[in-house]
Amino acid sequence: MKRKVKKNIVNVLSVLIALIWVFPILYMLISSFKTESQVVIPGLFFQPTLENYKAVVNTEFYQHLVNSVLITFATVLVSTVLAVSAAYGLVFTPLKKPGNLYFWFVSTTFLPAVAVIAPVYFAFKKLNMIDSYAAIILLYVGAGTPLMVWLITNFFKEIPKEIIEAADIDGSGRLNTFFKIMLPLTKNGIISAALLVFIVTWNEFFFAVTITYTQSSTLSVYMSKYMVQQGYFWGKMCATATMIVIIPIVMGFFTQKSLVKGLAAGSVKG
Repeated sequence: MKRKVKKNIVNVLSVLIALIWVFPILYMLISSFKTESQVVIPGLFFQPTLENYKAVVNTEFYQHLVNSVLITFATVLVSTVLAVSAAYGLVFTPLKKPGNLYFWFVSTTFLPAVAVIAPVYFAFKKLNMIDSYAAIILLYVGAGTPLMVWLITNFFKEIPKEIIEAADIDGSGRLNTFFKIMLPLTKNGIISAALLVFIVTWNEFFFAVTITYTQSSTLSVYMSKYMVQQGYFWGKMCATATMIVIIPIVMGFFTQKSLVKGLAAGSVKG
């Protein structure tokens, strides 16, 4: 009986914590079907309407959606290639002080964006790269690569040295060993790191609103157009935000097994 009671208490607490955790998303979803006047006065009883979605989904929205997809996937692809190569070099290449180089990668993640935005803006302006895909992707790759190096290095460290030695004895070249042994062993970790970079890049606003104007601005910048001097259009912002979070949620759902395995594996060392 005691075990049963404890189990029920744990289940109830888990449900309550989950509800508290997802409440902002649920409230955002509900508010997106309200009129602007209904959003101001919180309430559960209202007449649902698609007014906000009709106002939000237009040609401009689709352009920002395409920009977000292109920029995010390009960032994840380039960051993954660079981070996997760097992590492999840090772990398996004989360096004098690999710890110092690793710390340099990690320390760049501690720098707040507001501390570098001014020099970055003036540099891109001098190069005529403001409001271009290249500029925003370069910024995001610079922010995403150190994060992935931090995570993927731990996954490579967990590969037993005996496996590498056995592959060398069997005559397998380093390139063949990397693609046929190391990548399959660290696949879940790389996917989890790539997904985290995807989420961070997809939701990023500060750099996007500063470096982009119209040609390469993302969905997060598009949502800010409903924050004007006359006030905040909460219903339209909730509708936009609901559509923005759909893609990360769907990707997280289909990759949750790899994400959990990767994060669990990376938690052993670090």
